[in-house]
Amino acid sequence: MSAKSLMFMGTGSDVGKSLLVAGLCRALANRGLSVAPFKPQNMSNNAAVTADGGEIGRAQALQARAARREPITAMNPVLLKPEQETGSQVVVRGQRRASMSARAYWSERGKLMPEVLAAFQELSASADIVLVEGAGSASEVNMRANDLANFGFAQAANVPVILVGDINRGGVIASIVGTFAVIHPADAALIAATVINKFQGDPSLFATGSAFIAERTGVPCLGPVPWFADASKLPAEDVLALDDFASNRAGRFTIAVPRLPRIANFDDLDPLRAEPDVSVIMVEPGQPLPRHADLIILPGSKATRSDLAALRANGWDIDILAHHRAGGRVLGICGGYQMLGRTIADPEGIEGTPGVSNGLGLLSVETVLTPTKQLRVEQAIHAPSGQSISGYHMHMGETAGPDRTRPFARVAAADEGAISTDSRVAGTYLHGLFAADAFRRAYLGNAASPDLAYETTIDQTLDALAAHLATHLDIDALLALAR
Repeated sequence: MSAKSLMFMGTGSDVGKSLLVAGLCRALANRGLSVAPFKPQNMSNNAAVTADGGEIGRAQALQARAARREPITAMNPVLLKPEQETGSQVVVRGQRRASMSARAYWSERGKLMPEVLAAFQELSASADIVLVEGAGSASEVNMRANDLANFGFAQAANVPVILVGDINRGGVIASIVGTFAVIHPADAALIAATVINKFQGDPSLFATGSAFIAERTGVPCLGPVPWFADASKLPAEDVLALDDFASNRAGRFTIAVPRLPRIANFDDLDPLRAEPDVSVIMVEPGQPLPRHADLIILPGSKATRSDLAALRANGWDIDILAHHRAGGRVLGICGGYQMLGRTIADPEGIEGTPGVSNGLGLLSVETVLTPTKQLRVEQAIHAPSGQSISGYHMHMGETAGPDRTRPFARVAAADEGAISTDSRVAGTYLHGLFAADAFRRAYLGNAASPDLAYETTIDQTLDALAAHLATHLDIDALLALAR
């Protein structure tokens, strides 16, 4: 028997759809239901490797964890990973299919609907309920033709919709009622209820607002759902989250991270931000890297050579070299690892115009970008400390050179990454490495808390989110709307 389903769309981006779905996944799983998350089309450079050897958006991986399921590619069958201002890598069922301009993709995307529906049916066959997340705004009528992400999918799969509005940004009544006004009546007919999210203050003050929305839309207005203060403890997917990154505290150990234009997998930094005595500073373009930093981390990138050029344009290369000369440490992860080497070659134009870029030269390695993307979960041992790392590889390219004889880690019998002769510069392709508590403590030394259990914190936060929603949202009413 096929599962029931319910889809959550937003009046705009960043209204809290991902968090609502994650919390409901955990709340329903706690009731003993088999739950599966699903997002037909996603756009994000923060991705996760799946159990079946592909990649999906980080939010769907978190939702799978909330549902106590292994993440699989069916949960996010189409993933767009921006590479340039006007183009993206198109990932279908977890595998890179092409790099396309926005115009080319929007004209061709309708052809992917059969694969999207097949993934949805695959999940439906193994769950009691599938919770579907839309993308962006449900009211983008200019993009309705051949839509995969919102009403195009909802109509094709006949899924009832919950429309979510963010009261924190203001104008929530107009955004919800206005959505009904501008979308096609057939799409509006799929909306079964609305939800007011991110409320702060006395909920009773919005009672007349809820009644007005219900009267104007003809469907129940649920909530309001109060602001969930611990949301920052969960991995974020949208790059918008970096706008609030800043320095999280004045810790005695400072880590500086340049915000690259195509930064990817920035959730690698989350365990470091959770450390009470560590200050992680995301340095915005135009600002120098702080001289007092103990460690500079070059993060992952979706367009390594382009981001390397941006790094130089901001003068960050000079700051990094000065930091190293002064005795500071530098760590490059994935694309950041490639930037630390001597050269990055892209002979086939995989990430843009074919060519070779000179790296920062802090590691004696060279990288050649290749079409085959390496996607796999890894269990590794950090070579200098002997501590275990649970991470994943998600990169295109092969890196070789003399500093590879001093590996950052060992995966089975193979060496991984590189360390400089002075031991102060290291590079690795391992994402997710700092979630391993013992390794993180070994790497940070006395700056790390002996009490922080990062993965346990994630699960505790998901349970708290589920309890939060169960208190403030009529989950039984939502279940009654599913079909």
